[in-house]
Amino acid sequence: RGRVDPRHIIVLACFLATLVMYMERVGFSIAFTELAKSAELDESMKGTVLSAFFWGYALSQVPGGAAAQRYGGRVMLLLSFALWSTVSVVTPTDARHAWVIVFARVAIGVAQGFLIPSVHTVLSQWIPPHERAKAVSLATSGMYLGSAAAMWVLPSVAATFGASSLLLVDGGVGYAWLAMWMAVGREIPHRETVIPLSNHDSSAKTAATKGRPGATPWGRMMASPAVWAIVISNFSFHYSVYVVMNWLPTYFSSLLQVELHSLGMMKTLPYVTMFVMSNVGGWAGDWFIHRLKMSVASGRKLVNTLGFIGAACCLMLMPAAGGVLPGIAATTLSLGALGFSRGGFSVNHMDIAPKYAGVVMGISNTAGTLSGVIGVAVTGVILDWGGGAAAIGGWYAAHAAAAALLLFAMVVFNVFAQGERLFDVEH
Repeated sequence: RGRVDPRHIIVLACFLATLVMYMERVGFSIAFTELAKSAELDESMKGTVLSAFFWGYALSQVPGGAAAQRYGGRVMLLLSFALWSTVSVVTPTDARHAWVIVFARVAIGVAQGFLIPSVHTVLSQWIPPHERAKAVSLATSGMYLGSAAAMWVLPSVAATFGASSLLLVDGGVGYAWLAMWMAVGREIPHRETVIPLSNHDSSAKTAATKGRPGATPWGRMMASPAVWAIVISNFSFHYSVYVVMNWLPTYFSSLLQVELHSLGMMKTLPYVTMFVMSNVGGWAGDWFIHRLKMSVASGRKLVNTLGFIGAACCLMLMPAAGGVLPGIAATTLSLGALGFSRGGFSVNHMDIAPKYAGVVMGISNTAGTLSGVIGVAVTGVILDWGGGAAAIGGWYAAHAAAAALLLFAMVVFNVFAQGERLFDVEH
């Protein structure tokens, strides 16, 4: 009596893991921007360094999911944080050693690539079906609160102690999380046990399925329309997220004629809103399913549809903002709607494959990571084609591409997404 439910501790730890991960990403971007100025690096080299992380991150998504499924999410999270925190601390602070920094960023990307699939594996083992949407939404929303916290706090740290201090701060925070996880993170009594998806699941006749999981059904997964519905949704979601986040300084400085650093706390509002709405989406999904008695598939599709339609509309409002406050409002609504949608497609991994949730998440997150690389580059080409970043036409075209992808993904998800377990039963 009075004891904290271990599941709540696990979810909180996973939330802090994603928060720390995104603090590190934003922290490095802030630090390297200043370090590159001191070394007088050109924009091409800066772009190479800043994009290096994503190549490593994309490479390790699927292997990370497979390793988490085989060895356990707890072990892979320990490995991930130990590796990237150490590399952060030893990363050179002289930007003239740019190619060494590129190697370090690829290594950090590889190590952090284990994180999200491992979190999904841990949650799929610990969290019962009626709590999964809330748990996944809370855990992954740490990304956005971490971004907001980093944007708010770390520039002051860099101004006081120097930009290079942020690499030590990032590594130190990673080590702190690692120490916490060593204290509270543990496997469930039988770590391969997966909580039954519903009382009507035929596999729920026994309390759980024990023993080491069998071979991953790669063939059935890659041939499954339900998996591809998640992959396409993840690609489209992250295309929009990375385009907005990476081009936001240019959007404000070139189109709206205001520097982002002059906006104070207002610049964190889109990220804070995305954090809040990610959790609202999770709660809404569970409410639709358990209070309105919708099927799991219908609940996920409704949340996904509301989020993607809302985001597509708000993305088209951003070029027409015409001022700072309307621009912030449109950006906030866009990221808020995208955050809400995570209660749909992002939870669906654990609906269709709870035992292999890390693997499916690894597959879809690879697509999501690559979409960021593609989307950021394509947006630059579109803006040049449209007359430069100060011309409204290019912004309309770039945001129309992102909105079209969201609407396409919404249709695919509504047609092919499933709510029942597909891969954890014998065929």
